Amino acid sequence: MIWNETVECMSREEMRKLQSIRLKNVVERAYHNTPFYRAKMQEMGITPDDIASIDDITKLPFTVKQDLRGNYPFGLMAVPMSEVVRLHASSGTTGKPIVVGYTRKDLSIWSEVVARCLAACGVTRNDAVQVSYGYGLFTGGLGLHNGIENLGGTVIPMSSGNTQKQIQIMHDFGAKVLACTPSYALFLAEAIKDSGIPREEFQLKTGVFGAEPWTENMRKDIEEKLGIKAYDIYGLTEIIGPGVGSECEHQDGTHLWEDHFFPELIDPVTLQPVEPGQPGELVFTTITKEGMPMIRYRTRDLTTLNYEPCACGRTAVRMSKILGRSDDMLIIRGVNVFPSQVESVILEMEEFEPHYLLVVDRVNNTDTLEVQVELRAEFYTDEMSKMIALKKKIAHNLQSVLGISPAIKIVEPRSIERSQGKAKRVIDNRKLI
Repeated sequence: MIWNETVECMSREEMRKLQSIRLKNVVERAYHNTPFYRAKMQEMGITPDDIASIDDITKLPFTVKQDLRGNYPFGLMAVPMSEVVRLHASSGTTGKPIVVGYTRKDLSIWSEVVARCLAACGVTRNDAVQVSYGYGLFTGGLGLHNGIENLGGTVIPMSSGNTQKQIQIMHDFGAKVLACTPSYALFLAEAIKDSGIPREEFQLKTGVFGAEPWTENMRKDIEEKLGIKAYDIYGLTEIIGPGVGSECEHQDGTHLWEDHFFPELIDPVTLQPVEPGQPGELVFTTITKEGMPMIRYRTRDLTTLNYEPCACGRTAVRMSKILGRSDDMLIIRGVNVFPSQVESVILEMEEFEPHYLLVVDRVNNTDTLEVQVELRAEFYTDEMSKMIALKKKIAHNLQSVLGISPAIKIVEPRSIERSQGKAKRVIDNRKLI
């Protein structure tokens, strides 16, 4: 189902015309209403008159997360606070939270793009959707909530946590769609298995998962354990929240709604555009946002973009699965390591659960990497020779992918802490020294 055929199937030429008009408008608004952007543009010697089309976007300054923290809480608003009808914020676990403000029109656009995502994932007005993203300042819960209502579906506003009640409500209310983080979906799958309620008694058919990176192997694991089709929904608090893009029924890349969020790919070192088809860091400009527009915001997400039309009929650009983050990349003894690489290896091995932890340290001035991985119950044994063989097997598989040999610690089933939100995959003790 296509929710908004006019823009989701627009020709590239028409899309670029629309993007050009909207870029000029948002630059004008940011320049005159946000002192931060006006100062940045004046530093570079440019004015809104220098932006004639979308091709001129490379003339504009980048925005980074520190700029949002430096202007905390409301320094980047482009409208008076009397026009801001809602505030959201990130968790702020690594400093001051990122605060975003929405006008009434921003909320309308947000619910529309989330409805597009849900429709692309096959959700209809006949479906009850259990929203198990956190409600509150986090954008996940309310973002999905409003999009479901816009689509005409039934919202079950569970929020995260209280797992036993999650399962009871999912069962009793006949939820057909689950929306949460992929790691929490796996947690719920385990809890359903333990609940004693046969899986066939649940009506779940679809999962809409996001807020953290996940691999194809993790998708297969979720689909198998929950008996559903699992789709990726993408978003960032700084841009709007969930709804920046999603997969369609073909699951061949995430369609980005580029009539609202213009994407670029840059080399994270040189900051220059990458060649078509090459991976790079994703940069977004919000070309319709009123409350707090973002100009060339560096997401730190590494991906590729595909501008070929999709088999579903949509022409909206498709983003590959996030390859990693330029700021999450671990450099271990000069080698670039992404948690997603470790996950892909673990999920290819039937002996292990998709729960792992990377512990990075520095011993005698040398970086060390330990991979803690959880064994499936049916493979757990006290036969030392079998455990040693298994350890060697995963060490060999990881070394061939990572290019370094991590230490392996096989741990008992269910001993790695489960997450009810975003999963914590890395402990880097080097930062504490």
